[in-house]
Amino acid sequence: MIDPVCGMEVDNKSKYKTLYKGKVYYFCSEICLNSFRNDPEKYLREGPKGMKSM
Repeated sequence: MIDPVCGMEVDNKSKYKTLYKGKVYYFCSEICLNSFRNDPEKYLREGPKGMKSM
């Protein structure tokens, strides 16, 4: 699975996941999960943005 926010490869056993429009999306972290939940259409439309720099 690919995290739709950062593009990282994620195992489908990840505890960070959400159901949106009938499809399950998996995430590498709570940060990516929350970003997706805040604006899912942005990530589905524009694709992953890569890891944010710290």
